[in-house]
Amino acid sequence: MPKRTKEKNTRPGRLRIVAGIWRSRLLQIATVPGLRPTSARIRETLFNWLAPRVNGSRCLDLCAGTGALGIEALSRGAAHCVFVEKSAPAVATLRANIAALEASRSSVLAMDARDYLQQQIGGPFDIVFLDPPFAAGMLPLLCSLLDSGTMLANNARIYIEEDRAAAACELPPSWQVLKTANAGNVRYSLVDTGTRTSRTN
Repeated sequence: MPKRTKEKNTRPGRLRIVAGIWRSRLLQIATVPGLRPTSARIRETLFNWLAPRVNGSRCLDLCAGTGALGIEALSRGAAHCVFVEKSAPAVATLRANIAALEASRSSVLAMDARDYLQQQIGGPFDIVFLDPPFAAGMLPLLCSLLDSGTMLANNARIYIEEDRAAAACELPPSWQVLKTANAGNVRYSLVDTGTRTSRTN
């Protein structure tokens, strides 16, 4: 999603996949106001945190933007990733990147993340990347919708990006922050959502 960070050795308008089968491949970045692709530095830290869980996982990249997080997961062995993004230019560029990589283990849905979660499409997901535009104020609602639905696997991991200058989002009571760090104006965290069995009957 939106992040104004620079990638080393990468031309403007592109970002580099950090590791996996597509390591060092470049992704196009759509020209969309406020789009802030997750930096290579943050992605490297995040996937170090997620390392034991990525291979074979089902992922959801909400407010996907460039899709950098979901594509990084696929590169590192995720079984499938659903990308949800409402910006038409971002969706077109994301689909072009996926086609260029021949990333068949993926699907792209052109829709608002809130509508997607309310419709309960797909899942259960093992990993969710949650990086909405900071100014939209969507994070609490998206967390609530994820928690109240049946789209999360047991002990799913949620990656959350927030504006470092703002108060941290209040998370559902059963969620536990496992890791958190700061980079520039971004605060990012990895969360365990707990056991979901009682919510899926």
